Amino acid sequence: MAQNGFWKSRAIFAALILTFAISPKSVEKLGTSYQIALPVIALGCSLTNGQALDFGIRYLAQLAVVQGSKFGLGQSAINQRPNGGSHGMPSGHTATAVFGASNLVHECLAASPWTKGAVLLSAGFVGGSRIEAKAHDIWQVMAGALVGWLGDRAFRKARPGARLRAFWQRLRARLRPRA
Repeated sequence: MAQNGFWKSRAIFAALILTFAISPKSVEKLGTSYQIALPVIALGCSLTNGQALDFGIRYLAQLAVVQGSKFGLGQSAINQRPNGGSHGMPSGHTATAVFGASNLVHECLAASPWTKGAVLLSAGFVGGSRIEAKAHDIWQVMAGALVGWLGDRAFRKARPGARLRAFWQRLRARLRPRA
């Protein structure tokens, strides 16, 4: 199992480097490339883990939240982009990148702090590239990061009864007399 993690980590790191190598070297275009690469790499990992369907459902839920927010907020001030456009809240590029990064960090890179760091920095770069391109402001990027992270972490399929069992274990531990 550890050997499998070693090769996954190397493959993910190589994919990040390849993304940089083949992408146009403008900040905006490189950010867009990582916005695509991170969830695609995460999907590949999910395929190898037998979790592709769960990944896909969570991704579509996250995408629905992003698009629903953009259209639901209409012409409100919070939805205006710095470049004058509309439909800016939240940053979809950032949400998608953070969704992919969160999945990679939690599902594929358990024992690889260097690759985890590279993945997280790549997702952060995507958000920064949206600000640099004046496509989003900091709050739209932060909202996108939150939507992406929650989309990956909040809608996970839990083993039946696992949360209830964990609750009871915590409660018993707190009620146990201390010696």
